[in-house]
Order: sequence, then C-alpha cells, then structure tokens
Amino acid sequence: MKTENEKTLEYQTNTEDKEWSRKTETKRLVLYLVLAFALTWIIFFAFILTGHQWDGSHPNLESFAGLGMLAPLLAHVLTRMITKEGFAMTGKDSMMLGISFKNKKWIYFLFAMIVPWIYFELGHALKFLFYPEMFDPEGYKQLGISKNMVIFVPIISILQGMIVSFAAFGEEGGWRGYMMPKLMKLMGTKKAVLIGGIIWGLWHAPLTCVGHNFGTDYPGFPYVGILIMCINCTTLGIALTYITVKSGSVWPAAIMHAVNNANPSIFGIFTNFEKADEIMGSSILMYLFLEIPMLILGIICFVLLCKEKPQ
Repeated sequence: MKTENEKTLEYQTNTEDKEWSRKTETKRLVLYLVLAFALTWIIFFAFILTGHQWDGSHPNLESFAGLGMLAPLLAHVLTRMITKEGFAMTGKDSMMLGISFKNKKWIYFLFAMIVPWIYFELGHALKFLFYPEMFDPEGYKQLGISKNMVIFVPIISILQGMIVSFAAFGEEGGWRGYMMPKLMKLMGTKKAVLIGGIIWGLWHAPLTCVGHNFGTDYPGFPYVGILIMCINCTTLGIALTYITVKSGSVWPAAIMHAVNNANPSIFGIFTNFEKADEIMGSSILMYLFLEIPMLILGIICFVLLCKEKPQ
C-alpha cells in the first residue's frame, strides 16, 4: 500500500510531466506553423509581386506558386529536426507515412478516390435543380469529346489526382501529418478540427487575394473569398483528418486532396458557362452549391471523428 505522501508525490510528478509535455507540444506546434506559413508565403508573395493574377495566363508562374504546396511537409521535417522529435514512419507521434491495408484500411483509400466524385456530382445536381437553364445537354462538346466518352472524364480526373497526389502530399504531410495530431492532443478533436481548418484556410489567403479558386469579380473581394476558403478547408479538412486517423496514414488524405483538386464530375461537363455567368455573375456563387454536399460530408465525418477514442 502506498502512503499518502507517496500518492501525493506521484500525483505531482504526473501533473508536472503532463504540463511539461503540453508546453513542449505547444512550442513544437508554434514552430511548425511559423515555418509552414513563412516558407509558403515567401513563395506566394514572390508570385504576387510579379503583378499578375491567378488567371491561367502565366502557367510557369502558377507552377512556381504551386511549390507552396510542398512547404507544409518541409516545415514538418524541419520542425522535427530542430526539436529532435524523431522521424518514426508509423505509430504514435510518427510522420504517418506508412501504408497498410490490414483491418480493412483499404476502405479509406477507396473513400479518398470515390467520395470527391460523389460530392461534386451532388453539388452540380443541386445547381441544376435551382437553375435548370444552366444545364446544356451538349456541354460535352466544349471539351471536344463524344457523348459516349463523358463517363471517362471523371475517371480520368480521379486517376490524374492519384498520379499527382505527391503534390497534395506536400500539404497533407504537414497539415494532417503534423498540425492536426498536435492540435487534437492539445485541445481535443472538436476544437482542433475547427481551428485547424481556419489555419489552413488563412494559409491560402495570399493566393485568394490574386484570384485563386474564386477569381476577383465577386462582392466583398477578397475577404468573402478568404472566409469561404476557411469554411471549405474546415469541412474538407475534417474528412481528411478522419481518413488519416482511421488509416493511420496521410496517403489517403493526399489522394483525396488531389482528386478533390481535379474536380471529377459528369454533371459539371453539362454546365452552360455563359448562362452561369449571366445568372450568378461570379464563380464564387457557383462554388457555394458545390460546398453544400461537402459541408454535409464534413458534419458526418465530424460526428464519427468525435467518437474515436484518443490514441
């Protein structure tokens, strides 16, 4: 039997250990965020200082700005080097770079490939439900393909997303591989996914200010765009965090992120963009229709994620 003094000493020791661990994790997280934002924004602002907007007219510059996607992973590696945290590939407090298909974990890779297709189709269907005049039954002709080839367009987008997932891995290796585990450990799942989404959204702010994602011709530019980007990053980020936690790997999140960026959709092919411009006036309003199914997905994943036992 332990004496009262021994119990008190053990309690104090455990409390001090937890407090030391919390301070250490907080310092690591702050260092990571400083590095992630600094490294990325140096690249983003180099793009902005050229005086160009994100309009597709300067693909070389846009490819340069795309290097910013690799900065979160680089910040992850640098943080572990500076703090001597170690570079475990799998397990607790690891970089979560391993891939395992045991215990039906392959389901999360399938989820990553298929679910973006589903929510994009639902978003476009919702758009046509409210504005049927935006539907063009011969919209596929603008892609220079036959009607029989339409089904292959989203499949190609998914395959393309998987192939270029190494670029999205640059983000996911940082956000889901380092930031989210730290946030969840420090403040719990509910707060972490909300704050993590806002951080990720604000990280995009420089490019949002030059027209990335939404253009520049919408009311409240660029503040409304930054706000919607934060909402988007929160809803998508919840789903990405969920499949990362369940699979124990950042690779499903990297694949889902890349497929999401490829915008797989059949309904989207049949959009009359001239009508869309007349009705909505800016791309940001059309984007809101696509956000609704993603928001529902985020809520579902949020509920499931909150039921997960802490590791």
